[in-house]
Amino acid sequence: MNVVDSSAWLEYFAGTQNGDFFTAAIKQVDELVVPSVVIYEVSKRFFQQYGEEAALEAAATLQRGRVVDLDGELALSAARLSMDLKLPLADSIILATARRYQATLWTQDEHFKEIAGVKYQAKVI
Repeated sequence: MNVVDSSAWLEYFAGTQNGDFFTAAIKQVDELVVPSVVIYEVSKRFFQQYGEEAALEAAATLQRGRVVDLDGELALSAARLSMDLKLPLADSIILATARRYQATLWTQDEHFKEIAGVKYQAKVI
Protein backbone atom coordinates (compact mmCIF):
# COMPACT_ATOMS: atom_id res chain seq x y z
CA MET A 1 0.00 0.00 0.00
CA ASN A 2 1.12 3.57 -0.69
CA VAL A 3 0.22 6.99 0.68
CA VAL A 4 1.47 9.98 -1.33
CA ASP A 5 1.58 13.25 0.56
CA SER A 6 0.25 16.54 -0.78
CA SER A 7 3.57 18.04 -1.85
CA ALA A 8 4.41 14.88 -3.78
CA TRP A 9 1.07 15.00 -5.60
CA LEU A 10 1.71 18.63 -6.53
CA GLU A 11 5.12 17.69 -7.95
CA TYR A 12 3.50 14.85 -9.90
CA PHE A 13 0.85 17.15 -11.39
CA ALA A 14 3.52 19.72 -12.26
CA GLY A 15 5.53 17.09 -14.12
CA THR A 16 8.74 17.87 -12.26
CA GLN A 17 11.77 15.65 -11.76
CA ASN A 18 10.55 14.90 -8.23
CA GLY A 19 7.12 14.16 -9.64
CA ASP A 20 8.70 11.36 -11.65
CA PHE A 21 9.94 9.79 -8.39
CA PHE A 22 6.36 9.58 -7.09
CA THR A 23 4.75 8.36 -10.32
CA ALA A 24 5.16 4.63 -9.63
CA ALA A 25 3.29 4.90 -6.32
CA ILE A 26 0.55 7.06 -7.83
CA LYS A 27 0.01 4.79 -10.83
CA GLN A 28 -0.58 1.73 -8.61
CA VAL A 29 -4.18 2.78 -8.02
CA ASP A 30 -5.16 -0.53 -6.40
CA GLU A 31 -2.46 0.07 -3.77
CA LEU A 32 -3.10 3.80 -3.32
CA VAL A 33 -4.52 5.14 -0.05
CA VAL A 34 -5.51 8.82 -0.09
CA PRO A 35 -6.12 10.67 3.18
CA SER A 36 -9.00 13.11 2.71
CA VAL A 37 -6.76 15.93 4.00
CA VAL A 38 -4.54 15.38 0.93
CA ILE A 39 -7.56 15.99 -1.32
CA TYR A 40 -8.18 19.19 0.63
CA GLU A 41 -4.59 20.46 0.38
CA VAL A 42 -4.11 19.64 -3.30
CA SER A 43 -7.54 20.96 -4.30
CA LYS A 44 -6.99 24.18 -2.39
CA ARG A 45 -3.72 24.82 -4.22
CA PHE A 46 -5.38 24.09 -7.58
CA PHE A 47 -8.31 26.41 -6.78
CA GLN A 48 -5.80 29.16 -5.93
CA GLN A 49 -3.53 28.71 -8.92
CA TYR A 50 -5.61 27.20 -11.73
CA GLY A 51 -9.30 27.59 -10.94
CA GLU A 52 -12.24 25.37 -10.21
CA GLU A 53 -12.14 23.08 -13.25
CA ALA A 54 -8.51 22.16 -12.65
CA ALA A 55 -9.18 21.64 -8.93
CA LEU A 56 -12.06 19.27 -9.68
CA GLU A 57 -9.92 17.32 -12.17
CA ALA A 58 -7.09 17.00 -9.65
CA ALA A 59 -9.53 15.86 -6.95
CA ALA A 60 -10.98 13.25 -9.32
CA THR A 61 -7.48 11.88 -9.95
CA LEU A 62 -6.79 11.60 -6.23
CA GLN A 63 -10.12 9.90 -5.64
CA ARG A 64 -9.16 6.99 -7.89
CA GLY A 65 -7.35 5.62 -4.84
CA ARG A 66 -8.95 4.47 -1.60
CA VAL A 67 -10.03 7.69 0.14
CA VAL A 68 -9.73 7.59 3.93
CA ASP A 69 -11.75 10.05 5.97
CA LEU A 70 -10.60 11.31 9.35
CA ASP A 71 -12.43 9.41 12.08
CA GLY A 72 -12.02 9.51 15.85
CA GLU A 73 -9.46 6.70 16.05
CA LEU A 74 -7.35 8.18 13.26
CA ALA A 75 -7.56 11.63 14.87
CA LEU A 76 -6.22 10.26 18.17
CA SER A 77 -3.41 8.44 16.38
CA ALA A 78 -2.53 11.61 14.48
CA ALA A 79 -2.55 13.65 17.70
CA ARG A 80 -0.07 11.22 19.29
CA LEU A 81 2.19 11.36 16.25
CA SER A 82 1.99 15.14 16.19
CA MET A 83 3.11 15.34 19.80
CA ASP A 84 5.80 12.64 19.52
CA LEU A 85 7.29 13.78 16.20
CA LYS A 86 6.43 17.51 16.30
CA LEU A 87 4.40 17.26 13.09
CA PRO A 88 1.83 19.77 11.83
CA LEU A 89 -1.83 18.73 11.71
CA ALA A 90 -2.07 17.58 8.08
CA ASP A 91 1.26 15.76 8.16
CA SER A 92 0.33 13.87 11.32
CA ILE A 93 -2.97 12.78 9.73
CA ILE A 94 -1.16 11.65 6.58
CA LEU A 95 1.39 9.64 8.58
CA ALA A 96 -1.31 8.15 10.83
CA THR A 97 -3.22 7.05 7.74
CA ALA A 98 -0.12 5.44 6.26
CA ARG A 99 0.48 3.56 9.49
CA ARG A 100 -3.14 2.43 9.78
CA TYR A 101 -2.87 0.79 6.35
CA GLN A 102 0.74 -0.36 6.80
CA ALA A 103 1.50 1.72 3.73
CA THR A 104 4.69 3.35 2.54
CA LEU A 105 4.51 7.14 2.78
CA TRP A 106 5.97 8.87 -0.29
CA THR A 107 7.10 12.44 0.37
CA GLN A 108 9.57 15.23 -0.23
CA ASP A 109 8.89 16.84 3.16
CA GLU A 110 12.18 16.83 5.04
CA HIS A 111 10.67 16.34 8.50
CA PHE A 112 9.62 12.82 7.37
CA LYS A 113 13.15 11.96 6.20
CA GLU A 114 14.20 9.77 9.14
CA ILE A 115 10.84 8.12 9.87
CA ALA A 116 10.44 4.39 9.27
CA GLY A 117 8.13 3.45 6.42
CA VAL A 118 8.84 6.62 4.45
CA LYS A 119 10.21 6.93 0.91
CA TYR A 120 11.80 10.35 0.94
CA GLN A 121 13.03 12.29 -2.08
CA ALA A 122 14.72 15.61 -1.39
CA LYS A 123 12.94 18.54 -3.01
CA VAL A 124 14.69 19.77 -6.11
CA ILE A 125 14.77 23.57 -6.22
